[in-house]
Amino acid sequence: MSILRSLMIKLGLADLSAGRTPITVFVLDDDHRRHRWFKKRFTGDEIDLAETVEEAKVFLQENSYDAIFLDHDLLPEHYETNDHDDYSRTGYAIAEFLNENPRLQRAATIVVHTRNADAAIKMVQKIRDSGRSCEYVAFPMLDLKIKNYWKR
Repeated sequence: MSILRSLMIKLGLADLSAGRTPITVFVLDDDHRRHRWFKKRFTGDEIDLAETVEEAKVFLQENSYDAIFLDHDLLPEHYETNDHDDYSRTGYAIAEFLNENPRLQRAATIVVHTRNADAAIKMVQKIRDSGRSCEYVAFPMLDLKIKNYWKR
């Protein structure tokens, strides 16, 4: 260690933080603006993006992730109401898929980030039923969560 570095450490001027290693991230969301948003937040990490339940299932079966972000409302007709029977094309289908496949993504941090709070609670409960850790973070609060949990 150089004399200058030792002096900076003693004076409290040296940056002693250790950067984190890259992580693998999976995002299920139909909004391309959010895709760009996630790519920006996880610059330097490996990120896979899916827009549909079918794409999500393939990614989740073929890869291992450190962080998984799930949206509920994947089609415009889902945005306004939960009064439909089309749950097979929502993020809830992935919550069920993970519940039915308990060996998949066991170590991942799972965050439901939809603006649809009612649906989010059901997704979180379904994922937790399989013994996984999962939480709901409304999309407007997600930036703060990412900054605090996955510091650079």
